Amino acid sequence: MFKPVIKAIIVVLSLFSLALPETLGLAKKVSDKEIDMNKFELVWSDEFEGTKLDKTKWDYNWWVTERKGGYWHDDLVSVRDGNLVIAAEYKSEPLENRYYDNWHEEINFMPYKSGWYSGAITTVNKYEQTFGYMEVRCILPASSGMWAAFWLMNNGVSNVDGNGMDGTEIDVMESPCYDTHRFGLDQVSVNLHYDGYEKDHKYSHIGRFFIENNPYEEYNTYGVEWNENEYIFYINGKEAARSSFGGVSRNPEYLLLSVEIDGKNGIASEDKDSTGKMKYSENKPLEFKVDYVRCYQYKK
Repeated sequence: MFKPVIKAIIVVLSLFSLALPETLGLAKKVSDKEIDMNKFELVWSDEFEGTKLDKTKWDYNWWVTERKGGYWHDDLVSVRDGNLVIAAEYKSEPLENRYYDNWHEEINFMPYKSGWYSGAITTVNKYEQTFGYMEVRCILPASSGMWAAFWLMNNGVSNVDGNGMDGTEIDVMESPCYDTHRFGLDQVSVNLHYDGYEKDHKYSHIGRFFIENNPYEEYNTYGVEWNENEYIFYINGKEAARSSFGGVSRNPEYLLLSVEIDGKNGIASEDKDSTGKMKYSENKPLEFKVDYVRCYQYKK
């Protein structure tokens, strides 16, 4: 009873301004404007059929071992029942290290330890795209203290030059909002980053948007239309927000699907990014299920 009332309030507030709900601490309402798919053609996709990850399209080695409050490991990534599945699980014993020989001389290699494990896959060095429309259809992991994400990256994000035209981290969807925001509305977050991640870091929180269908039990789609003028974000085919923050990336970007544990130095800390305390059912696995990823280009 309570959630429908709050949603109705958000709808009324959005009649005055789509940004008004978030100003009052509520998630924003997605607009009624639908994306025009007739202007696009499909150029790349993965429907995650079969029983193994397609290594011609994806790789694991974008980042190795320690990642924020946990560890990334390919054992937590699988393909089953027509879905990519990235799980999150606590391991009392460290998992096998398969990366050291390839990476230890190139990075500050952090060994695996006991703790929370999850995974990530990327199309780096396999598929990149400039402009167009990219979309994921997925079910989110049902826990606070962590988040799943669909995002775009390139190496230019680390260049400190005062704009994001040479590369912007485009967070099409992040899910750090499970049971942590007002009134318990189901919602996702959309963000943009450029100029690296240190003192010159530039960041724009585009917004939190509430989802009509339960994103932890039902499939929803999250996409971004990216052109030379702006980013347009969509949820279930309807426009959520627009932004030209940073001047808009003009370089090819690769795709990432990931699950991250909130915290630092491999130690989970649910309060670091206000994601809340880990809250999950032992009888219900923490899984990010992805039905497909599809990339479209503008028709000529």
